[in-house]
Amino acid sequence: MASRGTASGGGVDVKPATAVIGSLTLDEINNETIKPFIAVRLKQRKKKKTINYTLGLIRTICNLAADEWRFENGLTWLKKAPKITLLDEDDKSPPRPITWNEQDKLLQQLPEHLRNMVLFDLNTGLREDVVCSLRWDWELKINLHPDLPVSVFIVPRVNVKRRKSERIVVCNSVAQSIVESQRGLHKESVFIYWRPRQGEDKAGLDHRPVNFINNTAWQKGLKRAGIDDLHVHDLRHTVGMRLRLTGVGERTQDVILWHSNKSMNSHYAIAQLREIYDALEGIARPGHEEETLNLHAMIRQAQIRAVGKVTEKSRKSPAAIKKPLKDFGSLNDLSI
Repeated sequence: MASRGTASGGGVDVKPATAVIGSLTLDEINNETIKPFIAVRLKQRKKKKTINYTLGLIRTICNLAADEWRFENGLTWLKKAPKITLLDEDDKSPPRPITWNEQDKLLQQLPEHLRNMVLFDLNTGLREDVVCSLRWDWELKINLHPDLPVSVFIVPRVNVKRRKSERIVVCNSVAQSIVESQRGLHKESVFIYWRPRQGEDKAGLDHRPVNFINNTAWQKGLKRAGIDDLHVHDLRHTVGMRLRLTGVGERTQDVILWHSNKSMNSHYAIAQLREIYDALEGIARPGHEEETLNLHAMIRQAQIRAVGKVTEKSRKSPAAIKKPLKDFGSLNDLSI
């Protein structure tokens, strides 16, 4: 697909589809003609959410071709956009929040830079990419309580999922201590790392930004801690669960976790920042959660069994491919 078609949101593009249905022109795209692409991706054991990313982009391209993209004579590229139906994401892995005991075990097995990032995440509920991209020039110091200056980071909309508006990060006491420990190590990025060789002084080395929490050190740390079924995104689930257990209201949870909410005010008052700080301070230290987590673990095991059955069924379904993969061309034929 040409340049317009490959424009993506969050790194998503149509390359997986071009490899399978590349001989189609725009007016030939519909639910039936994209079935071969879906069948191939399911056979490759891709999650339905991953497949939906590409389907969503194809749908966006078709909508633009039927509405905004026009020829010199004013006619749109498509008379009407086809209906592209997304898959039911019934193969999602269920949330896997961690206990305080598991948290301690994990932190002990991680290198210092990852330990700081994970602990910061467990006290803010941020997505991995936002933690990694956090910058000093986003920081403001605000007195939310008497003699209590708190770091508040204003995250630009370009770094926010769906990029609808800027969002805020309020640091509780634990997150604040981590921020202070990172201050001065790098002029731009908050979270950095270094690799000192034997005998070298790490203070004399250049610090580099961390691109991912989910790296080799993270994976090794999970195995050593005995929780290798944990995903980075589960840190957010943990924050959400802890907020609920401490009685934090749903609207405040939505603000903290950046969940979409049409009633959410995009302008934050000091009183609201104080409310967020107090909510996050309530999860800064261990609480009584074991009974709830034990129940959650049993529910999760049932969900895992259900997901396994759905995934196995999808893999055994006959592929709806009428041509071998090699017979399909590229999507350069698409008028995009």
